[in-house]
Amino acid sequence: MKTTPTSTFKLEPILALFLFLIISCSPDQANETTHVPEDSPYLMILGTAQDAGFPQAGTREEFKLVESGKRNQEYAVSLSLVDPENGKRYLFEATPDFREQLEIIDKVSKANNYPFDGIFLTHAHIGHYTGLLHMSFEAMSTNNTAIYAMPRMKNYLETNGPWSQMVNFENIAMEAMQDSTAISLSENIKVMPFTVPHRDEYSETVGFRISVNDKNLVFIPDIDKWEKWDVDIKKVVMNNDYILIDASFYADGELLGRDMSKIPHPFTTESMALFKNLSASDKAKIHFIHTNHSNPILDSKSKEYREVINQGFKIAKQGQVITFN
Repeated sequence: MKTTPTSTFKLEPILALFLFLIISCSPDQANETTHVPEDSPYLMILGTAQDAGFPQAGTREEFKLVESGKRNQEYAVSLSLVDPENGKRYLFEATPDFREQLEIIDKVSKANNYPFDGIFLTHAHIGHYTGLLHMSFEAMSTNNTAIYAMPRMKNYLETNGPWSQMVNFENIAMEAMQDSTAISLSENIKVMPFTVPHRDEYSETVGFRISVNDKNLVFIPDIDKWEKWDVDIKKVVMNNDYILIDASFYADGELLGRDMSKIPHPFTTESMALFKNLSASDKAKIHFIHTNHSNPILDSKSKEYREVINQGFKIAKQGQVITFN
């Protein structure tokens, strides 16, 4: 990520009542109804959980919590950027929960080339691209949906089945991205990928800066420890307006029986310590996302969730809407 321009984005009041999506929150983030604007760009968060979602497969106790109403089902991390003026919408991350997430965004928006006018992928880990299967010949059989990917990611999809069949059948059309090079989606909407350190077995890993009307949102769902990045994340926070960052695990020892040094995401506790001296307004930009099923901040009733909020940070919510006015 070569540059982080300064801007003054704020989470503005939503302009028009169009959809009711109830968000379950703590008293700090009281239950609210999210409204989406009909005539200006907005971003909707379609999922906040790590790749495997919540409840995760094989966790009977987590399923019981959802069945009893004590916890909500949480989809894997995905965002949709909607441009009502031009009748377009874009997806960031094609998750295993693609089917349900498409239904959510279908209730409030349309695409010129259904299901999306473009899909942006960060990397080749299961929670971030395998939802493309829903657009295959066996399923929706879509028509040349644009898939924006970095060179290694693009090559991986073009040369490995079943993705290569989707390319050959023209269900998807690959669009190459380059590091720190912005893509213009309209006169006032740009998306710029930037590489970040992560396990890159099959592809590079990127975050995105989404710029709308000169307001900037930074999205980094997956990254290794902050000190491995050659960019100062604190400056990224200060120089942008809305920050969605990796919060996979809360603290070391969270995954019993697994060596967490082999999964080197920034712990939520580490990130809070790193950002503790930021101003209150800068802290308020930070929304933790990509939360593993084991991370207690995924539960809005937990003491850890409360600690994050008390320190001035925020936690992304499924159904949350961000406008760029």
